[in-house]
Amino acid sequence: MSALTYRYVAMTDVGLRRTNNEDSGFAGTRLLAIADGMGGAAAGELASSTALNTLRRLEDGFDGDALDALEGAVTAANDRLAEAIADDPAVEGMGTTIEAMLWDGEKLAVAHLGDSRAYRLRGTTLTQISTDHTFVQSLVDEGRLTADEARQHPHRSLLLRALLGRDDNAPDLSWIQPQQGDRYLLCSDGLSDMVTDDKIEQALRAETIDLAATELVTLALEHGGVDNVTVVLAEFVAADAEPDPDLVCADGRPQLVGAAAEQPRPPTGHAVTPAAAPVDEEELRYASRPPGRRRRFKLVLGLVIVLAVIAGGGYAGYAWTQAQYYVSADGDQVAIYRGVDVDLPGISLSKVDERTTVQVASLPTYNQRLVRDGLPAENRADAQNIVAELTALSTPATNPTPTPSATGAPTAGTPSPKQSSTAAPDKD
Repeated sequence: MSALTYRYVAMTDVGLRRTNNEDSGFAGTRLLAIADGMGGAAAGELASSTALNTLRRLEDGFDGDALDALEGAVTAANDRLAEAIADDPAVEGMGTTIEAMLWDGEKLAVAHLGDSRAYRLRGTTLTQISTDHTFVQSLVDEGRLTADEARQHPHRSLLLRALLGRDDNAPDLSWIQPQQGDRYLLCSDGLSDMVTDDKIEQALRAETIDLAATELVTLALEHGGVDNVTVVLAEFVAADAEPDPDLVCADGRPQLVGAAAEQPRPPTGHAVTPAAAPVDEEELRYASRPPGRRRRFKLVLGLVIVLAVIAGGGYAGYAWTQAQYYVSADGDQVAIYRGVDVDLPGISLSKVDERTTVQVASLPTYNQRLVRDGLPAENRADAQNIVAELTALSTPATNPTPTPSATGAPTAGTPSPKQSSTAAPDKD
């Protein structure tokens, strides 16, 4: 097999609905990498830039096996996140995805964590190399959802694994043997959520990877651009191929884009989103919330409901409240409530509808706060879906399979979950 090298390009766009870029991308002669940060406010930017700035040290060289070096760099990035969280508790709950490829001159070492993706275009065939670490992907793997249904699922961004500064989320590690002519794409979900694989394949067939990158970002924006979109492309060519002076990589310099290319923001001690910033659905799911905001919201909601009950003749207004559902804590356990989550003197507008075996204490601190705040559901079925997601995200050690008692009757184990639309601190 003839010796190979690759040409590369990295490109990013903040998108049409975001005010800041929480993605980071890197392309160099040894390393290709993407990190998609989450956590709200500046935390997502901090997470992705911290992780990527740690990983990109591999561009300067590494000793020994490339896969071991890549694994060590991901571990080091995780340690840096843990240190940042310890220094500034306001960013607790931040995290980032990782998609990285390290070239050792013969093959690619690959690390994958989260829902950023890696694709390969070989000839006319596009293959998704990575497997999303998401709740929805687990449903697809179990045959409970089709790929098309997964694209529309309301909780498609819910991560099961991400880099969080903890010890319980190791990356998937693998080797890839490139062939001449292969094109590899690393992308954040700002592309894959917006653009179908068929259109990604067509864009990757562009004359050059620079044109392909531009087309991919443009497609993401044309299809809504609801998230930051970042792409890193590599095309494998013969090692003795003439360089193309028209490509961005012709100068041989590494390309760093997104949050990691900006001046890092210092810890603030606060996790407050500016009042003028637009509401971001992913921040609502994953960002730390200012402690007083929900309390004030509940008070206002309660007053509105009281007025509605009075104006609506009493029973009709109360009946409306009893058609609402949410998931919250009932003592030490997660429960489904029927009613509205407000506290009014002398008036009870909610009650436990179903008590689960999921214990609040088994959740990460960040998710415990969200559960205790209450997770609104569209209806009872949606509340049950939230509980199912919490159960699916639970760790086996704290949520074991029930075992028979001495009498032969099943005995419930000690449960544990993580979270629904507000789960595994991922994704902003």
